[in-house]
Amino acid sequence: MRTLCASTLIGEFFVIGFAGLVAMQTTELSPAVVWGVSGTVMLVSLLLCGMLSRPGAVPVGWMLQIGLIAAGFVVPVMFFLGVLFGGLWWASVHFGRKVDEAKARFAAQADAAAAPGPDTV
Repeated sequence: MRTLCASTLIGEFFVIGFAGLVAMQTTELSPAVVWGVSGTVMLVSLLLCGMLSRPGAVPVGWMLQIGLIAAGFVVPVMFFLGVLFGGLWWASVHFGRKVDEAKARFAAQADAAAAPGPDTV
């Protein structure tokens, strides 16, 4: 799960940066405000990559997705990109968990096959 989720978060890092550039050109917000918010959210996405194995990281990721969608009120294309990345986040979490479960099952089967049985001496 970590690999898929981290890939999504890295993609979001770049999208947030580009959205900050667009916001500087199309809104009346000061560059300090734009980069204060964009930079903070970019930092959160990077830090979250390293914290994906900890409890609570996935809900923080969901909050990030909601924030990306809400950024559409400043940069309208972020409504679309936020929904797109929200779908990617869902797929990363959903299918990443399935892959983790399958890996655990295969490891258990391999351990059971490698363990000596009662017939071997």
